[in-house]
Amino acid sequence: MVVGCQRGPTSDQMLDYFKRHGVDHICGHPAPSGDKSYWDRDDLLQLRERVEERGIRLMMIEPEMSSAYITRAKRASIMLGQNPDRDRQIDFVCKTIQAAAQAGIPALKYNMTILGVVRTASATGRGGVKLSTWKLKEAKQDPPLTEAGPMPADAMWERITYFLDRVIPVANEYKVRMACHPHDPGMPPAGYRGVDRVLGTIAGLRRLLSIRESPYHGLNFCQGTVAEMLEDPGKEIYSVIREFAGKGKIFNVHFRNIRGRRDDFVETFPDEGDIDMWKALLAYKKAGYEGMLMPDHMPTHPDDPGGRQAFAYGYGYIKAMIQAAEAGG
Repeated sequence: MVVGCQRGPTSDQMLDYFKRHGVDHICGHPAPSGDKSYWDRDDLLQLRERVEERGIRLMMIEPEMSSAYITRAKRASIMLGQNPDRDRQIDFVCKTIQAAAQAGIPALKYNMTILGVVRTASATGRGGVKLSTWKLKEAKQDPPLTEAGPMPADAMWERITYFLDRVIPVANEYKVRMACHPHDPGMPPAGYRGVDRVLGTIAGLRRLLSIRESPYHGLNFCQGTVAEMLEDPGKEIYSVIREFAGKGKIFNVHFRNIRGRRDDFVETFPDEGDIDMWKALLAYKKAGYEGMLMPDHMPTHPDDPGGRQAFAYGYGYIKAMIQAAEAGG
């Protein structure tokens, strides 16, 4: 296992920042694809070469399928089911997979979401930091529907399956791993603003992986998001890690902590939540996971513009734990 990061932009300044803090493996961010709407081999090869000049490995990219709310999503037609644009956007993803293989980039991470990341008002943590917070009982479903309209489970699974049926065969052909991020956070079965978040439960993640069984179809395993799905994450998360890592289905890890449970939690610094992060790390190791562990959703503060202090803390925390595990600690 290695410490990693997905923060952008992948500028020379940020690459120097990563290197100073011991981050030698990253998920990179190419320049926006613009009118072309995908990256070709030369685009990605230039990025890889620039990253490697700093002694860093480019482990994955995102094919412009972020966690943004649907009206801000680059490839909104995929989840809206709007043809012919849906097919065109999926084709752009397939072209990016091919280009990644040609440029020697082994993985892509992506989201399949309507709501994006949903939160309520922030809580205050140590030193005055703001903690990202979700309290379902305080959330207001206003307006009651998103621009996508009603999205029951059947509709969500149709959109997800349609995408996977076209993309995973291309990933198989080019041997590029596709890492899907869960829905953050999970919602009650009745849904939220008309959307049933089918990737917000462990059962939903199992179903996702069963749609197109492949060694190149797996998870961007956000440990925080998965913990947020559980009633008692401090006890349950380790068996979930063992299950998915043991099957070789974890391609990347957002190694973060929370305090609370499903429908009521705050995101914390890694050392102060309900998850025993050392126990979690050993679960990954014993299950054979060998990829990146990334800090994610770190607490924010006005004295830390851009979050560089918080993320530096996260890098050091993860790196020390990996070293301890390697030493048999």
